[in-house]
Amino acid sequence: MKKTITVVMIIGLIGLFACMGLSYASGKDAAKAMVKKAAAYVKYQGKEKAIAEISKPRGMFDRGELYVFAYDLQGVMVAHPKNPALIGKNLIAVPDDDGKLFRNEIVEKAKNRGSGWVDYVYLNPETNEMEHKTTYLLKVGDIILCCGAYREYSHEGD
Repeated sequence: MKKTITVVMIIGLIGLFACMGLSYASGKDAAKAMVKKAAAYVKYQGKEKAIAEISKPRGMFDRGELYVFAYDLQGVMVAHPKNPALIGKNLIAVPDDDGKLFRNEIVEKAKNRGSGWVDYVYLNPETNEMEHKTTYLLKVGDIILCCGAYREYSHEGD
């Protein structure tokens, strides 16, 4: 009987972790799709209209935890729907809570590869918690469009 309960619990935990992974994976897919949608918007509406729309809270590119934000090629935030105070600031040398200069990595990856993923720790504006975030980036002209997926974060040693 104990063996059966243990096996059922293990299977349940494996299923739970698998679902969490699928949720995170689907979040990554949705983040990439949002960036591609924003890139199309830039192409058809122009950079200025796109920056205005991306910066709009609850706008076309703000879906709760999934939201597009943008930097210029020097690391200056040019659009952000959740934290407008960041717009106009050069954030390239501002690290995450673990000391990673993730914005520098975003800019360098955009310049060298044109697109990709960057992992870091960031405050989730929906949960108000520090969480791991992986962000898809795409260079479109002279701006870098980004959107990330969050997952829970626990700082080891705390």
